[in-house]
Amino acid sequence: MLPRSRTTPSRIHHGVVEERHDIKHYLQVEVQPKAQNESKATNSPPDYSKCFDDDGRLKRTGTFWTATSHIITAVIGSGVLSLAWAIAQLGWVAGPTVLVLFAFVNLYTSNLLAECYRSGDLVTGQRNYTYMEAVKAHLGGWKVKLCGWIQYLNLFGVAIGYTIAASVSMMAIKRSNCFHKSGGKDPCHMSSNGYMISFGIAEVIFSQIPNFSHIGWLSIVAAIMSFTYSSVGLGLGIGKVAEHERFDGSLLGISIGTVTHAGTVTGMQKIWRTLQALGAIAFAYSYSVILIEIQDTVKSPPAEYTTMKKATLFSITVTTVFYLLCGCFGYAAFGDLSPGNLLTGFGFYNPYWLLDIANLAIVIHLVGAYQVFCQPLFAFVEKWCAQKRPNCNFVTAEYEIPTPFGGAYELNLFRLVWRTIFVAITTLIAMLMPFFNDVVGFLGAMGFWPLTVYFPIEMYISHKKVGRGTSRWFALQIISVACFFVTVAAAVGSIAGVVLDLKTYKPFKTSY
Repeated sequence: MLPRSRTTPSRIHHGVVEERHDIKHYLQVEVQPKAQNESKATNSPPDYSKCFDDDGRLKRTGTFWTATSHIITAVIGSGVLSLAWAIAQLGWVAGPTVLVLFAFVNLYTSNLLAECYRSGDLVTGQRNYTYMEAVKAHLGGWKVKLCGWIQYLNLFGVAIGYTIAASVSMMAIKRSNCFHKSGGKDPCHMSSNGYMISFGIAEVIFSQIPNFSHIGWLSIVAAIMSFTYSSVGLGLGIGKVAEHERFDGSLLGISIGTVTHAGTVTGMQKIWRTLQALGAIAFAYSYSVILIEIQDTVKSPPAEYTTMKKATLFSITVTTVFYLLCGCFGYAAFGDLSPGNLLTGFGFYNPYWLLDIANLAIVIHLVGAYQVFCQPLFAFVEKWCAQKRPNCNFVTAEYEIPTPFGGAYELNLFRLVWRTIFVAITTLIAMLMPFFNDVVGFLGAMGFWPLTVYFPIEMYISHKKVGRGTSRWFALQIISVACFFVTVAAAVGSIAGVVLDLKTYKPFKTSY
């Protein structure tokens, strides 16, 4: 193994080639980019523009398709399969309407955020590599720290939620085979702990992928998997509707007095269910927390914000169509008794082999989605530590390890240790509190308004110098306030779900 801490590539600073003698450059820890006039210095070597971008970093290679795959991987999670339940709580009128409304809100605020990737000029302005850096450049002050806490706590919660969701799908595969063999006579109860540990081991391996720019292939695979299981859920829903030759459900959603698997629905439960459904739909679209990091992988020309807007429009359009089809046909198939997950809630039992394929696709998708969401958190911690300990080889040194496929893997000991610990902690918490989906729903609720709506709108106002009191300013504030109330409502619904789960809670002993 060869240490790389003294052999990292040179970079060009103010038109002069300078050697970098530590791993800061490799970890992309460096000073802010050059001013616009400096980036056009005429004394730069001819090969500079071919190898490096205007900020001195290696050329970005992301395209419309890689950005789209990242977005779809982040947006279409296994939560798409719970939309039938969400629409069942809201009914045929409010359910699809809320889906479409939040698609428009997320598309609009994502486009605002995409324009904040560069400070100043949209094409030649200073780059902001992370969401936090964009907030710092446009807003500054205490809002930067607030943004950081909300963003990274949200990502931590998502990692735990994905661990739980993946284990549920893995168990569903074994349970469907068990049901098939016993003819439905065996309840097939089992513990989720072993499946969570298996998922954690897989994530320890994939977490060693250095950074966002190296996971494009994983995102593409995950995006394909998301379409696979969504299509299976959609197909089974259509098949059940065709079999019954009728559409179940009502205009106003589940009725008070309906007997479900959780008991009889009371008036208060109807309110909690409605709030939870509202939150589930609202957060199904949320990916703004990693939008800037995705945009930082996109090459130019054309300008990064142009590519990102096209990728966002395409991705959200596709996901909205899938959401509407899966949610509506699932509700049409099961009505008020729609399961929380079409593929793991055993609304369908046959063909069992098709359910196995769909649940396997969910697991593969979540492996990739875990990385898409966690890479910004990984990068933040590693960058901060490299700044604090620039001369510590444990933190900064890279070692080349030959691989059987040619080339070499660049091993960083700190990355290996800290990412392994991170995965172990998220797996342990998932095992300790397997109902954590409700807690994650609360964290997501607290993150939706500030990260998806408030900060993008405030940064755009600052970036475009939108005058206070103008019609556009008022329109933006109306969107922000409306989404704030949705966040509060969803948080209340999630807290009610946690309180309900605690009544039957047993650490490490939850079975399905």
